[in-house]
Amino acid sequence: MREWDPRTASAAEVHSLVETLNSVLALDLPDDPPWQDVQVREYLAETMPGERRICWVAEDDRLPEGESRVFGHVSILLLGDIGVLEVLVHPDLRRRGLGRELVAVAARRAYLEGFSSIGVEAIGGTPAIGFYESMGFEQEYLETRSVLRLSTVDWLALGEMARGIAPGYRVEYHPGGPPDQMLEAYAQAKLEAPDDENDLDLAPRSSDPQRLRDSLNTLHKRGLKPYIVLAVHEATGVVAGLTEVVVPAQHPQRADQYDTIVVRDHRGYGIDRAIKARMLFELRSAEPGLLEVQTWNAHHNESMLKVNAELGFQSDRDWYEYGIDVAQLVQSLEPKD
Repeated sequence: MREWDPRTASAAEVHSLVETLNSVLALDLPDDPPWQDVQVREYLAETMPGERRICWVAEDDRLPEGESRVFGHVSILLLGDIGVLEVLVHPDLRRRGLGRELVAVAARRAYLEGFSSIGVEAIGGTPAIGFYESMGFEQEYLETRSVLRLSTVDWLALGEMARGIAPGYRVEYHPGGPPDQMLEAYAQAKLEAPDDENDLDLAPRSSDPQRLRDSLNTLHKRGLKPYIVLAVHEATGVVAGLTEVVVPAQHPQRADQYDTIVVRDHRGYGIDRAIKARMLFELRSAEPGLLEVQTWNAHHNESMLKVNAELGFQSDRDWYEYGIDVAQLVQSLEPKD
């Protein structure tokens, strides 16, 4: 096992890592599209200003020079006072202690750098749940992933939803991100994102203009193409609602839904349905290879769950966030005499 920098890693190492990831997906999430070896290096290397990602790999060191087989990988994203962990072990090597070794090396680094807690996402119905709970991680938050298959969309009904916004609002489409002159209003709308005190905030939102600009730049560098649809209140020019979808170069057949927000003073005017419906029409045109969109919602977010159901999203998997005190984790993973 060794610390690994994706910026300087060989093409063979990156390709082997993708193969291991796809082996995991085939077993644990067989309906998810496999990853392509496209901008994976950038996906792992690029972070927001002030954040760092440190990676390690476990590999077969018996291969001839120039060849590589990466069968384990761990990364920890250090942000704020929390480290966000991602662990990958080839299915052929599970239950041999490799995963715990990977967690241990990342936890020790987080501890030495003064971080107080570690968070991780674990997918329901996979071995990750038992794996993290066996090390003392505690469940902090639960949401459900839903998937929309574009082949099942009722486009006539969707058109009615897109036109269902009340008078006094216009809907705007911004591939790549909103223009600079709208960032202030966009950031103000982002402040209305639901604040769930139980959420570990493993993917912090950007809610000021400069951080939004940095976030959009980072998305592009990582190979994640953002699409934004806004509802603008024509009388005031404020952003009354927004929805964001990202199409990753690494799996361009399935897009990721990010925030959908309707500002409190503008709720009840059909904005949420209209902007999400408009987004699907734009994606169909801009991304002809796109087959699916996935989204995540907390169980208590009944209004958005209802909107997604009307659009045709189907519940897929529960998605858990787990957390643990860093010192506790390091101590529990120390070798026993």
